Amino acid sequence: MPDRRDRPARPPKKHAWRRQPATAEAQATSEPVPPAEGSAAPADGVPAGSGRGGSIVQSALYRDGRHIASHDTLAETFRRLRETPDGMAWIGLQRPSEAELLSLAAEFDLHELAVEDALEAHQRPKLERYGDTLFVVLRAARYLDAPEEVDFGELHVFVGRDFVITVRHGAAPDLSAVRRRMEEDPELLALGPEAVLYAILDAVVDGYAPVVAGVQNDIDEIETEVFRGDPEVSRRIYELSREMVEFQRATRPLVGMLHGLMAGFAKYGTEEELQRYLRDVADHVTHTSERVDGFRQALTDILTVNATLVTQQQNAEMRALAEAGFEQNEEIKKISSWAAILFAPTLVGTIYGMNFENMPELGWGYGYPFAILLMAVVCVSLYFIFKRRRWL
Repeated sequence: MPDRRDRPARPPKKHAWRRQPATAEAQATSEPVPPAEGSAAPADGVPAGSGRGGSIVQSALYRDGRHIASHDTLAETFRRLRETPDGMAWIGLQRPSEAELLSLAAEFDLHELAVEDALEAHQRPKLERYGDTLFVVLRAARYLDAPEEVDFGELHVFVGRDFVITVRHGAAPDLSAVRRRMEEDPELLALGPEAVLYAILDAVVDGYAPVVAGVQNDIDEIETEVFRGDPEVSRRIYELSREMVEFQRATRPLVGMLHGLMAGFAKYGTEEELQRYLRDVADHVTHTSERVDGFRQALTDILTVNATLVTQQQNAEMRALAEAGFEQNEEIKKISSWAAILFAPTLVGTIYGMNFENMPELGWGYGYPFAILLMAVVCVSLYFIFKRRRWL
């Protein structure tokens, strides 16, 4: 394959999948994306008044592991790379425009399917090889302390013989630390674009560690809330379970991707140092994937325990209500029984208290004792009747 620097610049390719460019009105209203990746340049990586596009975070040239220059435009980077023997371009983009990706595709022979994936985003983690170019999709994660949730970002990496292109969708990961680390280790950076890829992989995987720690703390809190009977814990378990599903989708494919890279060590002549580096990253991602699987299983178990506790609590409440209703019925029976017992003498006394002249037994000498005896017999009879029925 002839050296890319010997070829003249080519016009951009026309692809059937290419979307229509945005209108002037849409471009005018689009919000700029603040850069987060840096190098020896200022903190934002953009000198004042440089006119660099908002999506170009950093575009730098390296040779023999040393930083040569940073450029404000892709065209300057392309020109300088052609003029630099054994040079390597490291271009960092965040949510680039279609025109920028198409210019990169034309310059570096990027496959149109990989470019389309980089434009659309929302891809699963994967590793694909298009000729001499590797295309890697990674899902980075970070733990947000305030809302206690996991935020996921997407990173696309193109790796060729003399270039590395990173395309970020989302806040994570921040590659400025990776760039500084590589620039401070010229021997590692001198190993070429593969060394940059492995450093990016290591940064993404290391970024999972705070997430794992934060999720472990959340699970501990959830266990306490479950046994404390917090009514909102079910929603928290469900939301964290969904985040763990996303976390699994980010970490589980990485295991196969890294083993695929390791399987190509001999075929592509990977440096021994990079082989050790990649095996270490593979160990870390395997450990992280196992932890995430354990978290999801633990959340499933906690949800089951919470459902059991909620059911037991509901049963206890229903039993308490039934017991209260039974006790209330017993009290009503007692009140009704005594009301019936007292009603008999009240009825007799009320009738004879009307003082009519033509009432029976008004002139009878035993009328009063008879009325008293009648009331007593009725009351005693009702008492034994209610007592036999266990109303009293």
